[in-house]
Amino acid sequence: MLASFDFLSPPGENLINITSQVREYVKKSKVKEGICLVFVPHTTAAITLNSAIDPSTSFDILNELGHLVPKRVDFKHQYDTPADAAGHIKSTLIGASLALIVSNGDLLIGNSQSLLFCEFDGPRSRNVFLRIMPDMDQDINHAEKNNH
Repeated sequence: MLASFDFLSPPGENLINITSQVREYVKKSKVKEGICLVFVPHTTAAITLNSAIDPSTSFDILNELGHLVPKRVDFKHQYDTPADAAGHIKSTLIGASLALIVSNGDLLIGNSQSLLFCEFDGPRSRNVFLRIMPDMDQDINHAEKNNH
């Protein structure tokens, strides 16, 4: 199953918890055992799995990324702004996709883990794509039940 959802990100840099949206699509897919691939098709955004229990975690992650890749005017590529150039590098460091296990019809993640959309140059209109795939044996078992 291919699914997607859109949203407008807030200004600046933010980590946005999208766990509930992704879980909703996993449940709609009716896949009990399989994989959920989460993909972010943007060059100034990324996706990560981390804690959203303490809001300071997001602050610390963004703060440390800012130390690693500060917004500055000496980037050679500045099509848009210094924040845009820094966002490209931060997106590359974090990554544009995650593969997550689906077990018992839900994401198999830790109690304190959340899917965090990393916005590095908001506000922007953003998309998240999901590919939810059943395990091969689930697909075969489902097909066998329908043929008998």
